[in-house]
Parts: sequence; C-alpha cells; structure tokens
Amino acid sequence: MADPIILKSDDPIINRLNFKPYRSMVQRRVIVFLPPDDQPQVMDVLTPWGAKLTAHKGDLLVSEFNAPDDIWPVNPDIFDASYMIIGPGVCVKRAVTLLVPMTDTTDGDDDRMVIVHTLEGVETVRAGDFFLAKGVKGEIWPYPKEKATKIMKPVE
Repeated sequence: MADPIILKSDDPIINRLNFKPYRSMVQRRVIVFLPPDDQPQVMDVLTPWGAKLTAHKGDLLVSEFNAPDDIWPVNPDIFDASYMIIGPGVCVKRAVTLLVPMTDTTDGDDDRMVIVHTLEGVETVRAGDFFLAKGVKGEIWPYPKEKATKIMKPVE
C-alpha cells in the first residue's frame, strides 16, 4: 500500500487542482463554544470518520439538524466570512465552497489515504470517500462525498 499523501493549504498541488464552486442548500445549527473560565478552554470534537478536531473558546460549533452530534468547529473569522445567522441557533453557509474529488490528489486511487491539515486539526481519510474542500481564506478540509451529493449544488 502506498504511503498517505499529506496536504496542507499552502502546498503547491492545491493551486493546480481544478476546484469547482458549490453552494450548500441547508440550514444548520450553530452555537458558540464559550466554556466558563474554570473549565477547559478547548474541546476535542470527533468526526464520524474518527478524526479529532479541536474547538477553541469562541469557535462556532456547527452541525446539521438531522445529525446534531456531528459537530465541526469553525474559527470566528472564517464563520463571519462564510456563514450568516438567520435565527437563534440557525445559520446558512453564504460563501461558495470550492470542491475537487480527493482522488485528484491521488492519481485516481480511491483507496489511497490522504492526511489533510485543517485549521482545527489533522484528518486522515480514504480518497474515494471525500472531496477536498477549500474555503474563503484558502483553508482546506475533507468533505464527505455522501454529504456533498445530498446538500451541495454546483454554482453555474
């Protein structure tokens, strides 16, 4: 088995990938992570695929309404540039998300593992199960293909 590919947002390969713009079509839950001063100021968040992300005090914790335990932390600056609050505890993604099949980084090898350095931590995923997403500030993260096909629409 080939060694995993390691991706960081400043890797030259990121600029060579043919990202396409997509827009999320769903409303999401959102809460601010504000632990009391006498509690830990960081929180580990486990993804459904077993990656561990880190939320810091002030990060926004976002989840789908139909999967409230599938939480991901978002840096406040990224949240402000990407999301819009539309009601108490409810947001929508207003920014376009750029997506490319993760297999574009593995020469089409669905089974190759890819290690993605996100703002919130390191995630290791199987290329065939994910897109590589790029956000408003050049940040990257793995985006589950199954989820993308359900809630993302290409921007024309």
